[in-house]
Amino acid sequence: MSNQSTSIVADGKLKMCPDGLEHVEAYIPSDCIQNHASNLLVLDNGDLLCTWFGGTQEGIADIHIYLSRLKKGQKEWSKAVKLSDDPTRSEQNPILFRAPDNKLWLLYTAQKSGNQDTAIVRYRISEDEGYSWGPIETLFDQPGTFIRQPIVVLDNGDWLLPVFYCITPPGQKWTGNKDISAVKISKDQGESWEEYEVPNSLGCVHMNIEKLDDGTLLALFRSRWADHIYSSRSTDYGKTWSEPIPTQLPNNNSSIQFTKLNNGDLALVFNNMNAANCTERRLSLYDEIEDEEDTDILPANQDTPEKDDEGRQAFWGAPRAPMTVAISEDGGRTWPYKKDIEIGDGYAMTNNSKEKLNREYSYPSIKQSADGKVHIAFTYFRQAIKYVCVSEEFIKF
Repeated sequence: MSNQSTSIVADGKLKMCPDGLEHVEAYIPSDCIQNHASNLLVLDNGDLLCTWFGGTQEGIADIHIYLSRLKKGQKEWSKAVKLSDDPTRSEQNPILFRAPDNKLWLLYTAQKSGNQDTAIVRYRISEDEGYSWGPIETLFDQPGTFIRQPIVVLDNGDWLLPVFYCITPPGQKWTGNKDISAVKISKDQGESWEEYEVPNSLGCVHMNIEKLDDGTLLALFRSRWADHIYSSRSTDYGKTWSEPIPTQLPNNNSSIQFTKLNNGDLALVFNNMNAANCTERRLSLYDEIEDEEDTDILPANQDTPEKDDEGRQAFWGAPRAPMTVAISEDGGRTWPYKKDIEIGDGYAMTNNSKEKLNREYSYPSIKQSADGKVHIAFTYFRQAIKYVCVSEEFIKF
C-alpha cells in the first residue's frame, strides 16, 4: 500500500454496496481538513444525527464541533453545521443526548492547544431536534475532565455520564499514563452532579455504559496500554463498580463503542488489534504539535519519561484497523460473531491529514433504530467521517 492515503469525496450521498446484502455507506460532508471522533444519535422521528470535531489537526485551536443530519427516508446527509467556535481552545469529543423531556444536549471538551490535561466540558441545549441551539455553557470546569461516551438514563431516573481524567505528574507533559475513570450522576436532570470513581481504573478510559436486561450496568473501556478492552459492572445504579478486568478482545489505545440492540444482544464496534506486535511507537498523541523539532517515532521498547506503578506506559501509534463489529448474546461475556467492515493497514503514526499521511479507521459510534437497522460512523483516514448502515444479520452472516 502507498504511504499516502487517497482523497475522499465526502458528498454525503448514500451508496448501496455491491455485496448482495443490505449494506449502505456514505462519507458525511465536511469542508475541514481533519474530521474525527463522531457520535451518532437516532431521533424519535427517525432522523439520524452525527456530530464530530473538525479543523486542521486534533489539539489545535481551530478544531471545532460539527453536526450533520440524515433525514428519515432521504438519501443524503446534510451539509455540516458548526456548533462551537472558541478560537482559544481545541473543541473535541462531542456527544449527543436526548433527555426524557425531549431536549437535545450537545456536550464536548474544550482544551488549550495540545494540552489534554487543560480540558473542561461544555454543553448546549436544543429544543427543536437540533436545528437551533441555546448558549454555550460550562458543565464541568475541573481541568483535565474528558468525555467520549453518551449519558445513560437509569431505571431510577438518574442520569449517568462517564468521564475520565487526564492527569499530568508535576513537571511532565500529558501522555495518558495516569488517566482514570469515574461516573457523574445527576438526580435533577443535569442541574447538579455527584461523582463516583471507578476503582483501580488506571489506564482504562472512554468508559461506555449500557443497561443490561437483568438491571446490571456493563461498562467497556479503551486501554491506554493498548492490550485489551476492559470491562466493569455495577448493580447499584452506577455508584459502585467492579475493578476493570481485561476481556478477550484486543484494544490498540483507540476508542470503542457498544450498544444494546432491540433484541437484547450487544453490538460492539472496535479495532480488532492491539500493540502486541508493534515495532514502533509515538511519543504521545500530540507529539507533532508539541515538539515539532523532536523525533516523532520511537522504538517500541524505548521509555517515555514516566510509567505507572506497574511499569506500564501508554502506547501510542498502534495501527487503527480493521474496523470490526462484534455481537454478544450473553451480556458481554463472549463475542462469538465478528465482522470487519473496513480493512487496511491502519497507519496511525501521524495525525497529519493535510498531507494525507494517516490511514486509520477509528473512534466508532454505533446505534440501532426502531426499524432494526444498525448505524455506524467512524473516522476514515482522519479526512472524513464514514457512515455505514447494516442489519444485525449482516454482522452475523
